[in-house]
Order: sequence, then C-alpha cells, then structure tokens
Amino acid sequence: MKNINTIEDMKAVARRRVPKMFYDYVDSGSWTGSTYKANQDDFKSISLRQRVMVDIAKRNLNTKMIGHSVTIPVAIAPTGLTGMQRADGEILAAKAAESFGIPYTLSTMSICSIEDVAKNTSSPFWFQLYVMKDREFIGKLIDRAKAAGCSALVLTADLQIIGQRHNDIKNGLSIPPKPTLKTLINLSTKIRWCSEILRTKNKSFGNIKGHINDGSSLNDLSKWVASQFDPTLSWDDVKWIKERWQGPLIVKGIMEVDDARKAIDSGADAIIVSNHGGRQLDGALSSVRALPSIVDAVGEKVEIHMDGGIMSGQDVFKSLALGAKGVYIGRAHLYGLAAYGEKGVKKSLDIIREELDKTLALCGLNDIKKVDKKIIIKDW
Repeated sequence: MKNINTIEDMKAVARRRVPKMFYDYVDSGSWTGSTYKANQDDFKSISLRQRVMVDIAKRNLNTKMIGHSVTIPVAIAPTGLTGMQRADGEILAAKAAESFGIPYTLSTMSICSIEDVAKNTSSPFWFQLYVMKDREFIGKLIDRAKAAGCSALVLTADLQIIGQRHNDIKNGLSIPPKPTLKTLINLSTKIRWCSEILRTKNKSFGNIKGHINDGSSLNDLSKWVASQFDPTLSWDDVKWIKERWQGPLIVKGIMEVDDARKAIDSGADAIIVSNHGGRQLDGALSSVRALPSIVDAVGEKVEIHMDGGIMSGQDVFKSLALGAKGVYIGRAHLYGLAAYGEKGVKKSLDIIREELDKTLALCGLNDIKKVDKKIIIKDW
C-alpha cells in the first residue's frame, strides 16, 4: 500500500479487485447520478481560511458522537452488501473501526449478521434499521441488536421505496451472482475475490436468513426490496421503534428542516443529514448544501451528523465548519475494504485522519472542537 496516498488511489485498486456488479453498486447513484456527483462536487465550492503564526504544535482530533468518545469525528456508515466487496466484509470493517476508535454501523442488509459481527468484536457497534412490513420481524431485529450489545440504533427514513438505480438493473445485481455468461466472464478476472467468497459461510443476507423465504435463496435483490420495504412508514412508527429500542436513536435521511423537527418530536437523539449517497432521489440537494439550514433551525436541540460525499479529511473539516458534530463514510471505507480488507479500511481512515489533522493545523486551529463557520467561505 506504499503508493496509496488518497481515497481515490484506493478506489482504483478496488475497481480492479471487485466484480463489476458489486463495484458499480457502490460507485453509482440513482437515475442520472446528478445528486451522487453533487455530494462530492459541492465541497469544492467551500474555501478554507488559512491562518499563520499560531501555536499548532499540539493538536487534538478527539471528540464525541452521541456521547461516544471517538478519535476523529467520523463513523463508518451502514452499507448494504459490504460482505460482497470482500468476504466477511462487515466483520473486517468493524474490527478496523474498533482498533481505530470510531463507531461502526452495521446495515440491516449486511451479509454478516449482527451476531457474527458481535462475536468478532469487543466494542459495541451501532445497528442500522430498515423498516419492513413485517413489524414482528422488525421488533425481533431490534431485540437482536440489544442482545448483541449495540450501543445506538440508526433508523433509515429515506428508503420506503428503492430509487431507480440503472447500473444495478443493467448488471443484474443479485445475491449470489446469477451465472450469466457476462457475469461468469467478469468473475473469471476476479480470482482472489471468488476464492475468498467460496471459502466463507457468509454469502447471503445474514440478518434475514431463515425468516423471509430463507435468505440464502434470495436471488433478486430488487424484487425482494420492493416486496419488503414499507411505503406506509410514518413518524408514529419512529415513536414505536424508540420505545422498543430504549436506547440512543439516530434518524438518518433528513434533508428538510420540517422533517428534522418531526424526527426530534419522535424521539431522535441525533439526526443524519443524508440523501442516501445520491442513491434515492436524483436531483435532490447535496447533503452538504442541506446541512446549514438544518443546523440553524434545530442545531441547539439535537446532535446533527452528516453523510454523503465524504472522500477526504478536508470534507470532514468543512462539514464540521458547517455545524455537523460528526460525519459518516460509506464509499471511502468500502474502497479500502475491497482493495486490502481490514488493513485497507484502516489505511482509508489513516488517510482521512492525516488530511484532517493537517487541515486543522493550516487553518490555525489546535482542537477539532474549535472548528466553526468562521474558518470557511462558501459560494452558496
């Protein structure tokens, strides 16, 4: 990894090592991909104020996210099918996050189950919940997260129906991959990936296996999602989930002030300003553009985090300057995982930490908690 200096370097390696359908699943958005691109591009219109002749010899990046001590204000975002980027991917990423000192968030749509990750880690991780029509199953899933010692529940609010993801449709995304000629030709060039996947027992949706038509036989992801996600999800359901969970609740997918207020009224301890990585409503605002108005409206009432487009330590810094108390990285850690496994995730985090530290110093600050909007200039 000596030539890996940026997340983009890691991304290039990941592209070579992962089957096309799973690489594209990560590296694309819905419809035209305009919101996916905007999530990263809109950071470019935020400039930093360089300060000099300030004592920056000792610098602190430690802070807290919903009461959890973190070495940098970053958590690993919940990402579906992580175990298809690398065999046992959720376990490897969770171990990397644990050793680094930041939270790991396990997706409902993970390949490794809640219990698998808990068995292989010692620090509590967070669990992300998709609400399905079968409320009895959702209740049991919440109870499983409790039993595994998960320390926060992240409720995703913006996936009542799945967005139109053209690359997934074109690639015939499925778990496991369907043995079409096109897929087999591509898999033949990914020998290491195939070898590792064949050796692991984790090849399906670990959290739903045995409940809905036996998770091991789910061949068509899009059809399963369409039949199980609940378009009737409401704020009353959030109140029910909060009562069942009885712990810190983070609501993810907030892009409007009114929804932020409703999340607070429903019991959210924190909210994540997020457009699902540009994978839901194409044409929506980038997360970073949506952030300031929400911070201004409810920032004193609830802890606000942000997700979407974070590909460097400077992106983290700019998000904090706009009022976020922490951010989540999805693609940035998946590229590291796909490229080099657990070591790759640690390397991605090291890159972000180093960039964040240098940016803090060159802006004349010595404590991450001192970052605010006075240190940036934005064009919007």
